[in-house]
Amino acid sequence: MRKLAAALLATGALAGWLAAAPTAAAQSACADLGGTVDAEQICRVHVDNPAYTVDYAFPADYPDQQALTAYLTQTRDGFVNVAEMPGSWNLPYVLDGKGTAYQSGSPERGTRSVVFEVYENVGGAHPQTWYKAFNWDLAAQAPITFDTLFKPDTRPLDVIFPIVQADVARQLGVDAPIAPTDGLDPAKYQEFALTDDSVIFFFGQGEIMAGAGGALQATVPKSAIAAMLARQE
Repeated sequence: MRKLAAALLATGALAGWLAAAPTAAAQSACADLGGTVDAEQICRVHVDNPAYTVDYAFPADYPDQQALTAYLTQTRDGFVNVAEMPGSWNLPYVLDGKGTAYQSGSPERGTRSVVFEVYENVGGAHPQTWYKAFNWDLAAQAPITFDTLFKPDTRPLDVIFPIVQADVARQLGVDAPIAPTDGLDPAKYQEFALTDDSVIFFFGQGEIMAGAGGALQATVPKSAIAAMLARQE
């Protein structure tokens, strides 16, 4: 579905959303998505009709509200467009995105992360689950990406891949489940969260190995990669 949504964007089906995206986060992601904030400061968005159901739940206080608004709006709009296409069958379709918060360091100069586990069923035999992560440097007031997480001219995956390989093998009970071509590909490590002690990497269904392995996550101790981290707390 993500590829289909991208195709719809390319053909202009969601051009209206793109035009509005830069100003979409004037209030907050929760307000812009029509959600409500509960007593635990979790934003909850629910839409239910005969064609589809959309549920979002995520921390309402993540610093980069515009990034959340843009991603969740695009994901929702692409999904709704597919659900409302003529000939859609096995309705209602389901989109469920649950965001989990992580943090490291001090509340003023540490980091904040939110990772969405997104489940999507568009009527086929194999629903999809994937992750989308957002990371924010409170001191620099800037997003953290895989590239900015590490110092230039380092090779973090030489250390990270064996740790991830071992962690996934432990979870699945299978020796060496990840091929080196995938395990050493930086594109596979874009979704992560930061804690005081670790970097947690998240892999959607079929992204790091065969889809039968499902959605996965693996924890890498910061102590193993401390010398390569660009940001020291």
